[in-house]
Amino acid sequence: MPENGVLFIVPTPIGNLEDMTFRGIRVLKESTLIAAEDTRHTKKLLMHYNINTPTISYFEHNRFTRIPQILDHLMLGKNIAVVTDAGTPGISDPAYKLIRATIENHIKVESIPGASASVTALSASGLPTDRFLFEGFLPHRKGRRKKLERLANLEATIIFYESPMRLIRTLNDILEFIGDRPAVIGRELTKVHEEYQRGKVSELINYFKENKPRGEFVVMIGKDDKNVYF
Repeated sequence: MPENGVLFIVPTPIGNLEDMTFRGIRVLKESTLIAAEDTRHTKKLLMHYNINTPTISYFEHNRFTRIPQILDHLMLGKNIAVVTDAGTPGISDPAYKLIRATIENHIKVESIPGASASVTALSASGLPTDRFLFEGFLPHRKGRRKKLERLANLEATIIFYESPMRLIRTLNDILEFIGDRPAVIGRELTKVHEEYQRGKVSELINYFKENKPRGEFVVMIGKDDKNVYF
């Protein structure tokens, strides 16, 4: 009976392909199989680094059939790497369900440090980093107001992901339910058009009304702190 394999969590670049780690590249090359959120997207990364490991898709809508298949491979002693389209698997994507199932089956999970949009943005924000909460994407409708009201009294920097289509709506909701706090918005991190906009929430609303939101956004809301000046 072969020993179980290892499920490797391998972060991928959030924009700049140079942001792969040496260890991440080695693990992708040495794994038997790569479980990718979008195999077409991942293929570009693999070609860039001359990685020839076979890929299979793993995403939210095929997880019920794919998780048992991946577990079977692991139980046969095969090492498998899981990747997402950008950033660290399991952070605001369904890879955590595969990771949890692997742990429940007493199979080793090993995480490779690497890129994460939330931490990348936070470290450059200038907002307090001693305590922060990552909220991912806000609900589009049901539960949105209640969630924001619960966050209003939190003494921490709050991090959201947002799309260009909903950015202004989200900022308006933050202004209404959390307040006109110091805020920073990171856009297109590590890419050619990377930029940060800093100011009060109301100022950022005005900015993006005049400058159409484009790209992918990390929205960071600071504490109600008079010592933060933007």
